Amino acid sequence: MADLYYLPGSSPCRSVIMAAKAVGVELNKKLLNLQAGEHLKPEFLKINPQHTIPTLVDNGFALWESRAILVYLVEKYGKTDSLYPKCPKKRAVINQRLYFDMGTLYQSFANYYYPQMFAKTPADPEAFKKIETAFEHLNTFLEGQTYAAGDSLTIADIALVASVSTFEVADFDISKYANVNRWYENAKKVTPGWDENWAGCMEFKKFFD
Repeated sequence: MADLYYLPGSSPCRSVIMAAKAVGVELNKKLLNLQAGEHLKPEFLKINPQHTIPTLVDNGFALWESRAILVYLVEKYGKTDSLYPKCPKKRAVINQRLYFDMGTLYQSFANYYYPQMFAKTPADPEAFKKIETAFEHLNTFLEGQTYAAGDSLTIADIALVASVSTFEVADFDISKYANVNRWYENAKKVTPGWDENWAGCMEFKKFFD
């Protein structure tokens, strides 16, 4: 059984939990209290010198960065390649969506909401515009598409649904983006581990209450 160092409210952690569910891997979940500095303890720094979550330890093999973990889980444990097809072109589109999620969509969330949540700074309208731009791009990607990359569920959907559900609990109006909204409603039904993802979202929502 692989160890997962995580927090239930974290979007990247939730994506790993859903991917593990999709490939049938049982995780030994280890809560890491960042506010208490548990991620900076020497024993954790030995595992992950970057001291970030999620961190996966699978039979002594340590890996962090959630989207790298998604790829690893599917390549090692997937019974088929449907979640991350071996076709170079299909895989390239999935990779593009993963990088978009990491560098544009989820990053726009962090840049706008985290300063308000953790530093109590006022909302930055320019940062909010970047969220809207990210959703406009995602809306374009999803034109005529049921899934984020290709014609079936992939790890691109899993990463993106973790991020988009986080925007939902922050009360961002997803319904303004018709293609995203349609994709999201379907993703809630077809993504393994959605219920646990949503429970984590409810934990995260406490920061907004």
